[in-house]
Amino acid sequence: MTANQTSQQDSPQNSKVDNGRIQKLDAESLRNWPLPFPSGDGDKEDRGHVLVIGGSREMPGAVILAATSALRAGAGKLTVATGASVAQLVASALPESRVIGLPETEDGGILPGSAHLFDPLIGKVDAVLIGPGMQDEPAICAFVLSLLPKFIDTKIVLDACAMGVVRNMQGDPSHDHASQKNNADVRLANLVLTPHAGEMAHLTGDDKDSIQADPLTVARTTAKKWNAVVALKGPITFIASPTGEAWQHEGGNIGLAISGSGDTLAGIIAGLAARGATLEQATAWGVVLHAQAGEQLAQRVGSLGYLAREIAGEVPGLMDKLGRRAI
Repeated sequence: MTANQTSQQDSPQNSKVDNGRIQKLDAESLRNWPLPFPSGDGDKEDRGHVLVIGGSREMPGAVILAATSALRAGAGKLTVATGASVAQLVASALPESRVIGLPETEDGGILPGSAHLFDPLIGKVDAVLIGPGMQDEPAICAFVLSLLPKFIDTKIVLDACAMGVVRNMQGDPSHDHASQKNNADVRLANLVLTPHAGEMAHLTGDDKDSIQADPLTVARTTAKKWNAVVALKGPITFIASPTGEAWQHEGGNIGLAISGSGDTLAGIIAGLAARGATLEQATAWGVVLHAQAGEQLAQRVGSLGYLAREIAGEVPGLMDKLGRRAI
C-alpha cells in the first residue's frame, strides 16, 4: 500500500458514525485499526513524503524534534522548512532531510509572502506539519492562510501558533477583512489541530476552566466548526472528527509534560499521515504511541526527567510491539 492510499478501515469498527458514542483508544483498539504498511519491495516513496515547517531563531530545536518524530513514525522522505537564520543548524541536526531556509520577520516569524517558495513541492508531499517552534503568530497565520490553498488535497497538521489561523474562521475582529475572505480556502483543507486546554482557550476565546470542565463537547464542537480533526490534549485526550466521531485516551504520565513533548506528538501524527493513514487514524495512533513512549521512558529513566528528544526513539519498537500487521 502506498502513502497516497488510505487504510482499509476508517475506524476500529469500520461502521456508521454514532455521534453520541466515544471510542476508547488502547492497544487492542489499535490492533483492530491497522495502519497501512508498505510492501516488502517498496521504496521510500511508498512510505510517504512529509514536509515539516517550523522552528525559529529562538526555538530551532522544536522543528528538529517534530521532523525526527515523523521519520520515527515511518515516513520515508523528509523536507524541512525553517527560518533562514537557523536553516544550517537544522540541516546539521537532520542529515536525513532536505532543508529550505525561509525569509523571516523582525519578530522571528516567516514572511507571509514566502508561500510561493513551496510551489515546487505541490503534489509531491503526502502530509504537511506547520507550527512547531514558530514565533510571531500574526505573521505565521498570514503565511498559513496563503499556504493552505496550495496544499488543498494534502493532509495538514497544525500545531502551536499555526493553529491560530482557525481564529479567522470565527470572524475574529483582530484579523482584517482580507484575511477573513480566505476562510473558505481554510475550510477546504484536510486539517488536524493538536491544542491543549490553554491553546484551545486562545483559539476559541473561552476560558480554560470551562474547556477543562467539558473537553469532549469542546473537541466535538470545534472539530465541526473548523472542519478539522481536533485532538484536545490533557490527562485524558479527546479526539473528535468533523463528522462527529470521537475517541478518548487515558495514559502516559506527568513526565510527558515537558518542553518539546507536543512537537514530538505533532511529528508522529504527520509521519503516520504521510504513510497513508487517515487523519483520524494518524491522530489516534499518534496519541497512543506518544503516551506509551512516555510510559516506557518512565519505567527506564524515571517518572520525571526524561527528555522530549527521547520520546521518538521509543516509537518504532512500540509499533512493532503491537504486531507487524498493526503498524
